Amino acid sequence: MFEVSVEHTFAAGHALRNYRGKCENVHGHNYRVQVVVRGEKLDDAGMLADFVELKRLLRAISEPLDHVFLNDIDPFRTENPSAENIARYICEKMREGLRLPNPVEVTEVKVWETDIQSATYRP
Repeated sequence: MFEVSVEHTFAAGHALRNYRGKCENVHGHNYRVQVVVRGEKLDDAGMLADFVELKRLLRAISEPLDHVFLNDIDPFRTENPSAENIARYICEKMREGLRLPNPVEVTEVKVWETDIQSATYRP
């Protein structure tokens, strides 16, 4: 089994609903996202997936989240914009958008809110 990963960053604000503490107030983060894909077969170039294509897709998914108040955009108008839910959202969008010659699956999306705090979603 082979795995490759790509990372991207974006900045956004949010406020957590149904939460008691500082994070219920409007605040922001410089998010870092890592997407891991895996598969069993390499292509003719000896690659599982082209990093360029994975990064292109991750940037396209992250761009609408960059420099916005997440609570104001779907799906976070109704879903709490926690790091966990952001990771799941990005994972689902990556799974929808992957069009690679090799069959690969998204195995993990990790979202860091800070250098020392992250949440991981594994479908």
